[in-house]
Amino acid sequence: MTPEKLAYALVVLALYALMCGAFAWQHRRRQAEAQRRVAALLPATPGVPAWWVTYASQTGQAEELALQTAQALHTAGVPVRLAPLDQLSLADLQQADRLLCVASTYGEGDPPDSAARFARQVMASAEVSLSHLHVGLLALGDKTYAHFCGFGRALDGWLTARGAQPLFERIDVDKSDPEALRQWRQHLAHLAGTSDLPDWEAPALQPWRLRARRHLNPGSTGEPVHHLELVPASGELPDWRAGDLVQVEVSEAPGAPRDYSIASVPADGAVHLLVRRSRRADGGPGIASGWLTEGAALDETLMLRVRAHGGFRIGENARRPLILIGNGTGLAGLRGHMRGRLAEAGHLPDAASLPRPDAVAPMWLLFGERQSACDAHYREEIEAWAHQGWLSRVDWVFSRDQAERRYVQHALADSADAVREWVGQGAALYVCGSLEGMAGEVDRTLREILGDEALEDLAAQGRYRRDVY
Repeated sequence: MTPEKLAYALVVLALYALMCGAFAWQHRRRQAEAQRRVAALLPATPGVPAWWVTYASQTGQAEELALQTAQALHTAGVPVRLAPLDQLSLADLQQADRLLCVASTYGEGDPPDSAARFARQVMASAEVSLSHLHVGLLALGDKTYAHFCGFGRALDGWLTARGAQPLFERIDVDKSDPEALRQWRQHLAHLAGTSDLPDWEAPALQPWRLRARRHLNPGSTGEPVHHLELVPASGELPDWRAGDLVQVEVSEAPGAPRDYSIASVPADGAVHLLVRRSRRADGGPGIASGWLTEGAALDETLMLRVRAHGGFRIGENARRPLILIGNGTGLAGLRGHMRGRLAEAGHLPDAASLPRPDAVAPMWLLFGERQSACDAHYREEIEAWAHQGWLSRVDWVFSRDQAERRYVQHALADSADAVREWVGQGAALYVCGSLEGMAGEVDRTLREILGDEALEDLAAQGRYRRDVY
């Protein structure tokens, strides 16, 4: 190597080290800010009993409402301790006087991943008495599911059976119902002895423009899937992180925005969505998906807001290997994380032509769809990343390409030794896609590979995260 080339290589390495250091500093700063946010709520006077405000969150909504609850009480002079439900032990409950909990439900009545260990360990304590404990519970759910607010109701029943005294009747919330949230605020104001707690309205929907749309699976036996690109109708692109969601409202369903996983990062210059047209019972296209994939014209305006999804963000996994598992349009959330890692490394535009540096942790994608010929969404970019080592491994699983149905959980089971090896080396698991079928089967397979307790420990550590619908 000539002296000029050596000098150039050293400069490149130095710049890369500086860039990695900058990203690490930003990550530590975000962590420190989160810690300061919680610490600011702690009692100022030693010995003053604090109210516990806890949350069981799957998509981040329960966590955000719990934070708003804690901040409102703190402003009113009430000492508060804010924590995820999984961090509460039985001893904490036995020593606490007041507990306010915001609990969401995963699927048909199950606890969110972040509360699975609490449900398995603490709620299994049958003989404990909590007659001293005063409880207020906000249960989040969706009435389209048979077991509406199932985990919130189960938690309420468990607390009541052990003698806990309700501060007020449990409030069940159907898809962010503003009236139910208003009742929660009223109860908090009464308990805190104030009448001026702030409203907690969601950020206003803003006009966005449909910049591009591309049909990804022509000829598929499944419903059409489209790649969409959206930009603000005016003003700057908002900030978001890989794993976050958007809520899109269509004119035919005002007041009922639909959630979609974001398949891009801000460095892409637009919100990318991966949308499959759904079918209603009468055979017609879904209201939102039909409009997004067919009804809306290019450059048409729609109302949208970005929503943080803390439970599916990269968090403390920014330097860990990633196992990304999903099916169908769940590839959107996984693509967001792949592009997020490339952006963090400073190589989002050129990753298809440059090999992965050793300092950047590898990724493994397991993705399932119907037919290889039609349904390998984003195949070209994924295979380019794999060729350069950004993806150390890609398992495409196509259920209709052979007589016997094969799904992503089967590929996962076949690779059990590799899964254990990656997890042993610190990998985090991210699952995105359909609740029915895929998510449950993948969870069962992971439990068979790793064991129930190990998987719940990973969830408690933030190393097992799911965005399923």
